[in-house]
Amino acid sequence: MKLWDTNICLTSRKSVMIIISLLLSTIVIASVWPNKIIIVEEVKEEIEVWIPTAEDIAYQDSMYTIIQNTQNDITDIKNDIVHILERLDYADGTWDSIRYVRGGAIDKRRNK
Repeated sequence: MKLWDTNICLTSRKSVMIIISLLLSTIVIASVWPNKIIIVEEVKEEIEVWIPTAEDIAYQDSMYTIIQNTQNDITDIKNDIVHILERLDYADGTWDSIRYVRGGAIDKRRNK
């Protein structure tokens, strides 16, 4: 066969490889090509914006006040706990709610 002034031999190794690669590429493209084209329509829903009423604002304000009061109470409780723990710890590493010293004021009252 003579095409563009060249001889093409269909039984040559190069021609067979080109024919096989074209066949395989066609099969691969056909296997991944979709049978049906699916059109997805986007539905735009209108978003309704919530507009708070006066009662809603008053409720939110009261909840905010409750939260602030609770946070203040927790801070006060933490400070009280730190104060109590500082009272229970002594400089020499001992701790007790009442410091008993042998021969101290408590011991003198017991011996009377």
